[in-house]
Parts: sequence; C-alpha cells; structure tokens
Amino acid sequence: MEGRMTRREMLKRTGAALAAVGMGVERAPGAAFDFKSQRPPLDKRAFTSEAIEAEIARVKRAIADEELAWMFENCFPNTLDTTVRFRMQDGRPDTFVITGDIPAMWLRDSTAQVWPYLPFAKDDPRLKLLLAGVIRRQTRCVLIDPYANAFNDGPTGGPWQKDLTEMKPELHERKWEVDSLCYVVRLAYGYWRQTGDASLFDADWQRAMRLIVRTFREQQRLHGPGPYRFQRVTSRAADTLPLDGLGNPTRPCGLIHSAFRPSDDACIYPLLIPSNLFAVVVLRQLSEIFSLETKDAAFARECAALASEVDEAARKFGIARHLGYGAIWAYEVDGFGNRLFMDDANVPSLLALPYLGYCAREDAIYQRTRAFVLSEDNPYFFRGAFGEGIGGPHVGLNMIWPLSIIMRAMTSADDGEIKACLRMLKATHAGTGFMHEAFHKDDPKRFTRAWFAWANTLFGELILKLFAERPQLLRA
Repeated sequence: MEGRMTRREMLKRTGAALAAVGMGVERAPGAAFDFKSQRPPLDKRAFTSEAIEAEIARVKRAIADEELAWMFENCFPNTLDTTVRFRMQDGRPDTFVITGDIPAMWLRDSTAQVWPYLPFAKDDPRLKLLLAGVIRRQTRCVLIDPYANAFNDGPTGGPWQKDLTEMKPELHERKWEVDSLCYVVRLAYGYWRQTGDASLFDADWQRAMRLIVRTFREQQRLHGPGPYRFQRVTSRAADTLPLDGLGNPTRPCGLIHSAFRPSDDACIYPLLIPSNLFAVVVLRQLSEIFSLETKDAAFARECAALASEVDEAARKFGIARHLGYGAIWAYEVDGFGNRLFMDDANVPSLLALPYLGYCAREDAIYQRTRAFVLSEDNPYFFRGAFGEGIGGPHVGLNMIWPLSIIMRAMTSADDGEIKACLRMLKATHAGTGFMHEAFHKDDPKRFTRAWFAWANTLFGELILKLFAERPQLLRA
C-alpha cells in the first residue's frame, strides 16, 4: 500500500546496509595498541567508587573480546575519574560535573554522565552522596535561571557573557532547551526510584520543580512569547535566533517552544518533538513524586494535566505521513502545518524515545520512525567505509556521532544489529579506547572532542545493559 512499509521492507532499509558495514568494517590505520588502561592513576582520579570498581572487574571477566573489555574499562568510569568535583558544604553534598574538555556543567550532560551509576548507589554510601550532590547542584542551577542550559562553578563569568539575553555571572551559556529541565527531573526521579531516598525533595527542590512547570507553561506561548530572548554576534546561524531573539514563528497549540536542540543548535521549527515527548515523560514522573512523597495532590494533578496536554498536541501535530514510511514522528513542527523530517544524534532524539521511556520499542509509529531516521532519507544519516550512523548540523556533514550508534544498539531487539554496532564502535575509536563526539565516516582519526564524558558513560551503560540482558553477545 502506498506510503506504508511491510516489516520486511523496513528491515531491508535499515538492516541490510548495516549488516554489510558491520561485517566488513575497516579499522582505522595505525590502530594497533596494547590495551593498556587509559584511566588516570588512582591518586589522580576525581572520585573512586568501590561499587563501580567491583562492577568493572565483574563485567570485564564476562567480555570475551579484549578490545571491547578495554574500552569498557576506560569509558564507564570516565565521568567519575575525570569530571566530578564533589564536596560537602554545610553538611550537604554538592557535586559540579563538567562535560570533559569544556569546564562547565550542562544540565543535560551532567544527568546523562552520572545516570548509569544510579543502580550502584544503594551499595556505596559515598557514591550515593555524590549523586545527591548533583541533584542539589542542579536544583540551585534551575533556581538561578530555568532558561540556562550550562552553568559555571560559581559567579565566574565566561566567554558568552556578551550574548544578547539576560546573562548572569553564574551562567556559562543561556540557550533555552526544553530537554535541559527534563534531565533535571529525570535524575531526581531515577535517584528516588533506585534508592528510596526522598530527603532531597525539600523546599528548594519543590520550588525548582514548580519553576520548571511554570517555564514549560510560559514556553507553550499561549498568551504571548514569554520572557526569553537570545541573540549572539556570530557567523554561525545555528548559534543565534532570528526575529529579535524569539526564534521562528509558531502557532500556539499546546506544545512547548524550544529555542535550541539538545545539540545546542537553534531549532528551525521551534516545536521540537523529541524534547516535548521527553517532557511528557518527566511531567508524569513529577506527578508521581508529588502525589506519593510531598503529598501535594493539586500540583501532582497540574503536572499530569500538562503532560496529557503536551502529549495530545504532539500526536496531533507531530505525526505525519512521510513518502515511503507512512505515519512517523517529525523532528520539528511549527503548529502551522510545517514539519521537518530528520533526526539528530543528541538525546532526546526520535531514535531514543524508548530509552527515555516514552514508548515501547515495538510501538508501530516508533518502528516506522526508526526505519526512516536510520536511512539515507534522513539528511543527517551518513554511511562510509568505517560505519554508519546519525550526525547533525553541529559539527557538519559526514560526521557520525557514536552517541547514535550506541543509542541504536540500546533500542534494538536484534542481536545482529547490536553486534554490528559494537563492531563499528570498536573500529572508530581511533586507537584511543574512548568514544568521541563525532568521527568522519571514512576516517575515524578525524574526530571531534577527545574528552567527551557523556558518550563514554553511555557506552558503559550499553555494555552493562548487554551484560544483564544479552550476555551471549559479550561472550562471542
């Protein structure tokens, strides 16, 4: 039938090329190495967790491939080894988390970097304190400015203080991204579910959560554009917003306006669907917390109502027919009927919707969307001599982000597809033993960001997932 694909056709589009790349993938020239640990010496590590060290040793023993085991040992603890600044202040934990080679704390990255450590908090009191410190720091950040995406470790100023927006010395950057606030909720909820500890849900945290919901409401723009504007003097169009800093026009429809994507690139159509679907998930998580722990039934109902409102609008405006794929999720829309069909490697992405908890990976709309975003019909899907995957405008064409290869494996139920992703990740770390921001599809030695902790930790999370659910893939 026109506009619809059978499962066989879908697999043909997304699987055959991957199998060819995965089975015959090349290795970057000069990539012979001795698998010596790339971790800092013990006395140079920013933080050490006994529970994490024990898990590294346990999982490594189960990985038959020496190179894969080496990569896991380097990557999984990279956030703790190199990026956390943990201290106790007035008897309470405080943890500042840099991204790696950028010495600032992104709300998104700081959550993603520590997320895989949550299951180990109950076995390691110091690790639990460190994670609680991240939540407390994020709470402080939201209260300073809910529109900022990245923060300094104090009122130090930074390179973007001249941006045309309401900058403060505590802010590293003030790009409004819906997902930044979503990640703050995700970490608090995940910590609570893993530890049962509700002590962090104090007056400051509750005030920050109310500010998050108020900001989401403001950026639905039902009653005007709201207070946020952003412009930057730059030659790069994706680093600034048109129309006096308000961004391209939207028609109010219930979706939340996002000025920037999780890549920190400006949206074309500012109703960014993956971020709105992420907001649906975390608003329901907030509703659960305020219902069960803080006993604020009215605010719990408000969160649940907003989640339903955004979800309904997303389904009405965000699902559209694409030639060859049928009804799929668009990446961005504007409420006027215009839609942008693509996906970006940064999470939240359309590829990552099951990972974020919005839908099951078997969901029919997701599967059609997945087939599209993992094909060359997605303008930011690239295939080359060393692999295939999704990139984005942020670092240019033909640059594949390991985040997308890892997320592809995380959301797959196919052993062959997962093994092919592992082969690509092995073939494209350029002998470093670490993930990078992006690598050129035909030359992994051409990569960006040698120290990118989010990608490293997410790779560790993938290996842990396989160890728990598909251990045969690690024994092969």
